Amino acid sequence: MKGAVFVAIAATIGNFLQGWDNATIAGAIVYITDDFALDSSVEGLVVAMSLIGATVITTCSGAVSDWLGRRPMLITSSVLYFVSGLVMLWSPNVYVLCIARLLDGFGIGLAVTLVPVYISETAPSDIRGSLNTLPQFLGSGGMFLSYCMVFGMSLLASPSWRLMLGVLSILSLIYFVLTVFYLPESPRWLVSKGRMLEAKKVLQMLRGTEDVSGLLLILWFAGEMALLVEGLGVGGETSLEEYIIGAADDLDGQEEADKDKIKLYGPQEGLSWVARPVTGHGSIVSLVSRQGSMATQNVPLMDPLVTLFGSVHENFPEAGSTRGSMLFSNFGSMFSTADHPRGKTEQWDEESLHREGEDYASGGDSDDNLHSPLISRQTTSMEKDMVPPPPSHGSVLSMRRNSSLMQGTGETVGSTGIGGGWQLAWKWSERQGEDGKKEGGFQRVYLHQEGVPGSRRGSLVSLPGGDVPAEGEFIQAAALVSQPALYSKSLIDQHPVGPAMVHPSETASKGPIWAALLEPGVKHALFVGIGIQILQQFSGINGVLYYTPQILEEAGVSVLLSNLGLSTTSASFLISAFTTLLMLPCIALAMKLMDIAGRRMLLLSTLPVLIVSLILLVIANLVSLSSVVEAAISTTCVVIYFCVFVMAYGPIPNILCSEIFPTRVRGLCIAICALVYWISDIIVTYSLPVLLDSIGLAGIFGLYAIVCVISLVFIYLKVPETKGMPLEVITEFFSVGARQIAAAKNE
Repeated sequence: MKGAVFVAIAATIGNFLQGWDNATIAGAIVYITDDFALDSSVEGLVVAMSLIGATVITTCSGAVSDWLGRRPMLITSSVLYFVSGLVMLWSPNVYVLCIARLLDGFGIGLAVTLVPVYISETAPSDIRGSLNTLPQFLGSGGMFLSYCMVFGMSLLASPSWRLMLGVLSILSLIYFVLTVFYLPESPRWLVSKGRMLEAKKVLQMLRGTEDVSGLLLILWFAGEMALLVEGLGVGGETSLEEYIIGAADDLDGQEEADKDKIKLYGPQEGLSWVARPVTGHGSIVSLVSRQGSMATQNVPLMDPLVTLFGSVHENFPEAGSTRGSMLFSNFGSMFSTADHPRGKTEQWDEESLHREGEDYASGGDSDDNLHSPLISRQTTSMEKDMVPPPPSHGSVLSMRRNSSLMQGTGETVGSTGIGGGWQLAWKWSERQGEDGKKEGGFQRVYLHQEGVPGSRRGSLVSLPGGDVPAEGEFIQAAALVSQPALYSKSLIDQHPVGPAMVHPSETASKGPIWAALLEPGVKHALFVGIGIQILQQFSGINGVLYYTPQILEEAGVSVLLSNLGLSTTSASFLISAFTTLLMLPCIALAMKLMDIAGRRMLLLSTLPVLIVSLILLVIANLVSLSSVVEAAISTTCVVIYFCVFVMAYGPIPNILCSEIFPTRVRGLCIAICALVYWISDIIVTYSLPVLLDSIGLAGIFGLYAIVCVISLVFIYLKVPETKGMPLEVITEFFSVGARQIAAAKNE
């Protein structure tokens, strides 16, 4: 866990440099204009060149990062920061300065686009939101420190704008060292390219498992790696099902019910359990699939995807908790962990085919096998799949003896889930083909225990839609069932081991998978991501930020500071530093709440505050008030707007965009969203003077308030809650939701 936090902080230094640069150029441009005798148009171009560079580099950054990796692009970002800082320090004329600002924009664009992706792909699901708020925190921290530096230099007799801008190169050296020597490649990207052994080592470093040995490491690592492999899928049919899961003996009952039993296999060798489907309109999954969340099912225009995600968090209250699901904290009561056979592994790492593999159960660092751990060796044939486990493995007594993973002290040390209380499993399904022959294949299953009334850990008191024995240990779990990511029907006759039928390297794309953008789930995710990025930019943050010095000056703050012996310019820098300082505790609070309250709840709670503050700014500009009252209202509204914005609407759009796309096209899709972000930023920035002349400051704030109202409606109807859920499960839900929408349109 500490490893994931450290690499997140290291990667976010790129956002710190972005904030530093934004504040530095805001201060240095005053002296650049005097030094080069610039007119207003050229002055605006110098400031805007970094924005143009960020927009240009974003057009290709996502596709290139999907091809070359996240880490090389972050290293490139640090190099661009360094080179641009040196060139700005040297700049003999405005033309060289513009080129330097363009290079600086390239570095900014890479960092802003890829840091959220990198953090999402390396962070555990239960702290992913908090870690992805770090870019906002460090960005604001960089602005504060930069304003402090600029303020200090403004007190000198001859402030040097070159030195102000050149400091960036020194800071970028820290970023370069961290990216080169301490940042690993994203394990999800490594798996997508078939570099499995590297992915294993990175995961061990990120999760702090280098010193963990034995059964715990086996169970955790197999589940995590299997999840990453399954995340390579894009599209595919997904269904919602519901199971009663228990030991084989406990589900033995009526003879006619035996045919409904399903053998489920975990990602670790020797782990399996038996399930029985729950059917009928009384099941929770039936309600979810037909209606969604009970709280939103009657809301007009409500996206079925939002109600689907809402149902998860209503029925599975522990989805965002580090405690995980009760199903998996008591996983040992479902299957025996006493015996873990050691079998000869197959060499799955394409870089290690020349080496002799070691047993996976040994947990050794030279383990190259990622085929066998994905499913038990019991599954090498269909006949063996369909044979129930021996009585000794099915007895509740024998399972209870091994129901927890114990250290020498007797303490439970962990569970085998994939995050957020979810568990990855597979089942063998077969059907009769047109020729009368039986056809079979594996299906991937994401399981989560349902928190329904009448259920308790270890037993089900009542279960709608299913005939359950009165005694014994059972769990009612919802399931997302779909085809495994790397399933190949052509290999089924070759008796492959496990559902990952082909090595990921065989399916790795040499370039962006543009066709995947047409998948219903991906298209729906792009709609959500692009929509929230556009609305965020038009909600007024740049306008309020741009006019804050003017507003505070009118409030008399700068006059007060001038009385202390400060020049107007120095007073403006100090005001800006104070404003950014106020943001930091608010962002810190958001980091705490991001994985507790959730992204959606934070947005819906803070947007009304933004709307009220903007409306009050309109009133303050339209109504004749005393100077004291107007100053108090304006200053209070600006401070509240900034602080509330950075708590939610500032970081969450980037967090959501880094979570909702499949692994293979995540970089490409987030680049599309980032491109929309930068274009919207340009439109807002350059439309401000025109709007100011036409509708005035009150009209601008009124327009921003209207956009915030639209944002509130859009988020309520279209943006789902993703807290605590594994990335692979989120994308699977988008696929399900998109197909529900398509089915509803066809009815």
